[in-house]
Amino acid sequence: MKIYTRDGDDGTTGLYFGGRVLKSSDQIDVNGEVDEAQAALGWARSLTEPRGRLNELLIRLERDLWVLMAEVATAPENRHKLNDDVTKVSQTMVDRNEEEIDALSSEFEMPREFVVPGENQISAALDVARTVVRRAERVAVGYPLEDSLVVTYLNRLSDLVWTMARWAEGDTHRTARGN
Repeated sequence: MKIYTRDGDDGTTGLYFGGRVLKSSDQIDVNGEVDEAQAALGWARSLTEPRGRLNELLIRLERDLWVLMAEVATAPENRHKLNDDVTKVSQTMVDRNEEEIDALSSEFEMPREFVVPGENQISAALDVARTVVRRAERVAVGYPLEDSLVVTYLNRLSDLVWTMARWAEGDTHRTARGN
């Protein structure tokens, strides 16, 4: 199988379940931002202990983003073909992120001020990933999907990634006012 198809040479790209749109469309812009977020999470994961807690959590989040991208890459007339947790973001996916936030944040004292990023490589990479997820969320807001949890998922994901970064710092958070 060849990696190139030449189908996109005309400036369009294929959608899930069929159809084509311009590569400059809002829909594809959302997926481009999410693709970058997924890569940023992968970079952060590369710095974690293999099979460790953060590594396993990041793998799940990266896989979740494939689900989210499938939903975004589906034409409105084909949304009825989507399946929760497989090709469509579900409330369960959002809830899992909230559960992880609660579990991680119960293990350290949450900073009460702005945190200065960069305490260690993992937390710094997670903070970069968080900003990329936030950008994806801002772009997704501009491409509203009817009856969708895409924006909600991205919002909760950024909260989770922020929490993961603070967890990775342990009790060594440097804040805007010192320490």
